[in-house]
Amino acid sequence: MRIFIIGVNGFIGNALVQRILETTDWKVVGIDIEKDRLDVELLSNQRFEFYHGDIGISREWVEFQIKRSDVIVPLAAVAVPKIYIDNPLFVFNLDFKENLRIIERAALYEKRIVFPSTSEVYGMCQDDDFDEESSHFILGPINKHRWIYSSAKQLLDRVIHAYGLQKGLDYTLFRPFNWIGPHLDRIDELKIGNSRVVTEFIASVAFNRRITLIDGGIQKRCFLYIDDGIDALMKILENRNNCASRQIFNIGNPGNEVSIRTLAETVVEVYAQHPFSKKNPFTAGIHSEDSRTFYGNGYQDVDRRRPSITKAGELLNWHPKVEIKKAIALTVESFLGEIA
Repeated sequence: MRIFIIGVNGFIGNALVQRILETTDWKVVGIDIEKDRLDVELLSNQRFEFYHGDIGISREWVEFQIKRSDVIVPLAAVAVPKIYIDNPLFVFNLDFKENLRIIERAALYEKRIVFPSTSEVYGMCQDDDFDEESSHFILGPINKHRWIYSSAKQLLDRVIHAYGLQKGLDYTLFRPFNWIGPHLDRIDELKIGNSRVVTEFIASVAFNRRITLIDGGIQKRCFLYIDDGIDALMKILENRNNCASRQIFNIGNPGNEVSIRTLAETVVEVYAQHPFSKKNPFTAGIHSEDSRTFYGNGYQDVDRRRPSITKAGELLNWHPKVEIKKAIALTVESFLGEIA
């Protein structure tokens, strides 16, 4: 099988290509604007072909790879809330317009597509557990442009579903719920404020800057370690007995639900036990900031976001294994290794 991964240098992409090459005989073609997360052994593997490029510019090359591949995995997207606020048109152009072209080509050439939806599509859903088949998508008004990412992803979900209905497109949609692990973001001081919450907290303790909790950090999220997520993706790609064809799966760990404040406190606790902290102690503390002050008026938050993973358990025989504290510890360890 030949897999074409778009955004192969990203958080999910680099972990996925590594697992594929380690455990299968599949071939992988990948494109990205950088390759710093892909190690030398990976790049020298004869079953991996890397192309340094931008999908918005290298469209003919991308179309050629779609033609010659069996499965397309388009992972290129912006997934950072602050960027939704600061640059909504950039989010729309990459997350919707560029990915729509890929979906259209996959349908044209009758290729299977494994597409990353997002837990964000559920918005402010009031269900205790978000269900792929029945939960409603509840988003805020237009002036809360934080929802442009969710809207773009939701419409792509609907387009893919429609292509399945009308054109016979073979697809799987997967919705990641707060995946964490190595290479989640680039832990660079210049990136502070433009990273996801776990990276922000790790950077804060490592560089001894105050941890900022938005509105007190009462929001709750469910964190999944990347290895568990890749386990699910491998089952989706294997697609035994077509178990994943034209299905939508939540991929998260409802057992790892914690408040953002608890997440911050756990990061501080784990960091204090790491040798790196002996020379670089964290003393800056934790403080709260109003969401409007931090993000501006275009922001709106969600109190709780917990997935139902019953469907993934039944159809894929997939169940997450890594508990929250271990997931955080492994993530902290990887980032501190990069800094060191």
